Amino acid sequence: MPVSRVKKNLVIFAITTALVALLLFLVYYFEPSLRASFVDPVADRDMHAAAASSFDNIFKITKIVLWMFLFIIIIRGINGLIFGFAFRLRKGYEAPNLVRNTFSIIAYIIIFAILFKRFYPATDLGAIFATSTIFGVIIGLALQDTLGNLFAGISLQADKPFQVGDVITVGKWTGVVESITWRGIKIRTFTNHIVLISNSSAGKESIEVCPRENLNARLVLFNTLYTDSPAKTIHIVREAVREAENVSQKIRPVVRIRDFSDSSVDYEVKYWLEDYAKYNDTDALVRQRIWYAFRRAGLNFAFPTRTLIVERKGKSDGLRTDGSEFIERLNAVDIFAPLSAEETARLAKNSVRRVFAPGETVIRAGDEGSSMFVVHEGKVKVQINDNGTPRTVTVLNEGDFFGEMALFTGEPRTANVVAAEETEVLEIGFQAMKHLFDTNPDLVEALTHTIAERRADLKAKSEDARPDPMESAGLLAAVKRFFGIN
Repeated sequence: MPVSRVKKNLVIFAITTALVALLLFLVYYFEPSLRASFVDPVADRDMHAAAASSFDNIFKITKIVLWMFLFIIIIRGINGLIFGFAFRLRKGYEAPNLVRNTFSIIAYIIIFAILFKRFYPATDLGAIFATSTIFGVIIGLALQDTLGNLFAGISLQADKPFQVGDVITVGKWTGVVESITWRGIKIRTFTNHIVLISNSSAGKESIEVCPRENLNARLVLFNTLYTDSPAKTIHIVREAVREAENVSQKIRPVVRIRDFSDSSVDYEVKYWLEDYAKYNDTDALVRQRIWYAFRRAGLNFAFPTRTLIVERKGKSDGLRTDGSEFIERLNAVDIFAPLSAEETARLAKNSVRRVFAPGETVIRAGDEGSSMFVVHEGKVKVQINDNGTPRTVTVLNEGDFFGEMALFTGEPRTANVVAAEETEVLEIGFQAMKHLFDTNPDLVEALTHTIAERRADLKAKSEDARPDPMESAGLLAAVKRFFGIN
């Protein structure tokens, strides 16, 4: 509350209190002289008693009214001091009107009862109310809705499900709470309209509350083409959203795949707001940021399409092409150096391209397998089990290969290989390698030598042991035996 308004209220309070106190003083001061003028002492006894009784009732009622007026002023001052000033210092905002009104009504009733008993001690208030049953029933029926709102408001205030400034949804209405009174709740919608919701109606509805001191989350939906990388999409959108105005920096936005629809991959981005009352503007800003991020990254929004796919007979699962795009990659792999151009092209043609998401396992220790892999794009982590905890022993980048022991000797996988980022690998199967060995037997020794060195290096890292120079000879025999080479 502004300082000028506080000073103005204090001045009004002081002047009003002084005026009422002055009136009370005048009433008490002039009561004896007025009694002498009003009551004729020479009149007969009955007339004298009637005049005295009338005078006393007039002055008693006048005193009760003035005292009540004075106490009303004092109670309102106490109300403002406790629920306005003190409550704001402690809570940061004024108490709801319902609490203030309830306090005032109870105080007024108590003060009135005390004053009435003070001036009419012989009158039993309980008897008066007890003999007014019919009147009470009539009043109760007339005030049924009003009392329903009052008690529903008291119940809401006791539970304190929301405060002034919170965003709530009651029925079809959503807005910011501006006040809570004995009659109802006033909210301002996001079209700047004022809606008054009665407490009795609110008590019957489910109320969704977004507290103003809480980080409330929002969801915005979008989609991409099936050809767009999920890992790239998630990274681009998360970075675009986290810098948007009103998006909290305390919790990182979450971007995840929501569904696979007919024509698109559907995503949702979840983020938390500093001021939930501005969620409409923030949602619009987030959508704008996503559009611009898509443009910069070359991503595309999907729209309803139908694609006809002609599948060639004899092709298995995985992604195959004529292999021309993989020839350069295989030429860079050292163990394939002895291959001729024709042999490299044949091996590339028989390779299968597979794409793995970040954190996805490519091969798992202990699994059976009959293929090896070459990292085409991205990188993978080779992990071993260290007392139940995965430990990365090396990272393989583009051009590196792994899983060769299962292909060449038929042994189970010896380590876990996990994609460190979105990674594309080329899988080379048993039949492709057997055909090369049959046509080029010298390739067996070259491959075996490289494999033995890699295996010894991995063993040294995992067991802190020195490589065994005799292992290469044993491995060569195992490879020849597995492929049936004399």
